[in-house]
Amino acid sequence: MAPTKRLMIQQDQPSLQWDRSWVTEMQNRIDQNGPWDDWQMYQLAYEAEQAQLIASFDELLCLKHIPQLEPMAHQIDTARRVMHEMRGRAILADEVGLGKTIEAGLILKEYLIRGLIRKVLILVPASLVLQWVRELNQKFGIPAVAQKKQYMWEQNDIVVASIDTAKRDPHREIVLNMEYDMLIIDEAHKLKNKKTTNYQFVNQLHKKYCLLLTATPIQNDLSEIYNLINILKPGQLGGLSHFQSSFVVDKRIPKNEDLLQLELGKVMIRNRRSDGGISFTKRHVRNIPLTLSEDEQALYDGVTNYVKGRYREGGGDIVSALSLVTLQREVCSSRDAVFVTLVNLFKKTAVDSPLRAEIWGLVEKIKSIQSNTKADKTLELVQEIGDKVIIFTEYRASQEYLLKFFKDRQITAVPYRGGMSRGKKDWMMDLFRKRAQILVATEAGGEGINLQFCHHMINFDLPWNPMRVEQRIGRVHRLGQTHDVKIYNLSTTGTIEEHIVSLLHEKINMFELVIGGLDVILEKIEKKSSLESHLSKIILEATNDAEIKTKLNEWGEAFVEATKG
Repeated sequence: MAPTKRLMIQQDQPSLQWDRSWVTEMQNRIDQNGPWDDWQMYQLAYEAEQAQLIASFDELLCLKHIPQLEPMAHQIDTARRVMHEMRGRAILADEVGLGKTIEAGLILKEYLIRGLIRKVLILVPASLVLQWVRELNQKFGIPAVAQKKQYMWEQNDIVVASIDTAKRDPHREIVLNMEYDMLIIDEAHKLKNKKTTNYQFVNQLHKKYCLLLTATPIQNDLSEIYNLINILKPGQLGGLSHFQSSFVVDKRIPKNEDLLQLELGKVMIRNRRSDGGISFTKRHVRNIPLTLSEDEQALYDGVTNYVKGRYREGGGDIVSALSLVTLQREVCSSRDAVFVTLVNLFKKTAVDSPLRAEIWGLVEKIKSIQSNTKADKTLELVQEIGDKVIIFTEYRASQEYLLKFFKDRQITAVPYRGGMSRGKKDWMMDLFRKRAQILVATEAGGEGINLQFCHHMINFDLPWNPMRVEQRIGRVHRLGQTHDVKIYNLSTTGTIEEHIVSLLHEKINMFELVIGGLDVILEKIEKKSSLESHLSKIILEATNDAEIKTKLNEWGEAFVEATKG
């Protein structure tokens, strides 16, 4: 038995073979001197190591990887501070036109290069989705995509979408179940109210790093900044009751300002145009007073009498003051704008009310108006300019009127307004950039979009709030604008417009002088009521034009004093 067993073991033993082919390969490498010490291979290895070296702790690696972009000093400094002082959670609150998007792109690129993030969600207004995607793709080489299909939330690493899309079913559940390395939110001031669905949705998102972008972190109430910071770093300012007792006298008036500024400085960066080192082209402002036609003036006078009568009957209610003065402002814009409001007012008025006859009498006056003084002047300016122009109006009806007005005269004009889908807004912007001479925009065009390729702007109607005027101008007068910007302000003499243009231009001087901290100045003078409410009250309670001028001069002086503080 034993010999047989030994035989079986021998049969199971593997046969060994010697492979000496490597000897030949090694001899070839020895003969050819490499490639381990080939000079080109060495150079490549050396460059690869150099690219990964960090010379100092504060160095931004991303600057070597964006040859098509040359960031400004304040943008680089902001990116460094967010990285090293704020640990990737910050409010970027630069004034309009200073490049908050560039700063966010630098921070995003830096974290990507360092391998600290992969999954990124960027939430922006619907009209800005493609603009963000283009900037990240072209300027930073970041493969961001616009969310279009449901599968893209999970399949793509860097997604740009609107909050409305993200919070809507079936997207909501997918997004809330994701773990994001970085969350970026543009126009973040829209999250100021913690009771809104937008705020609650964003607050539930799982994020490691977070950037909030807004030029107006505080608009009406100090609790707004508390709510924004609570998204970034819950508890940074303590509980709401602690924050209010420590830092708030009234919703618009802070206390312990130095300590509050210190706390805000830990999470918020605000660069201002007045800081120096930031170069802009010049602004050239032309105020154009216009005289209404007899029929237009008769309508304005009729509306003014109606408005003042209703205000006195209402006991000087501040809410009614705003809505009543709007009627006067609409007359100054176009008959179409005031017609829509008067007809709606007529429908809401009781059938047996004597006001119905008064309102209908104003509607009858509208029928006699055959032309629009402002539109005629706008046409003259457009022909004189002979280049692309953006026209801002406060009212949708005036926008529609202007579009038809230009179409009838074979001038290509396109609209831009809130309520348009994201795709249509992008389409309108492309048409304006490539084909149309005119973009007629309502207030939706005063926020977010970049129009550096245009340097002529006509304010068909002027907002009363200087911040809103500055937002409009910031669409064209911003970093990247290579031409001086020309601004034309239309106003009708003998109306409230004349007073407001005088206030904004002569007293505040906001068109020639870009005021750093305009929002802060407004906070100082808006302690009891909003600017619009205060001005409406002045106009409705004055007995004549001279009294209006006196009171507006006093308000202008208060503004000037606030700039000194």
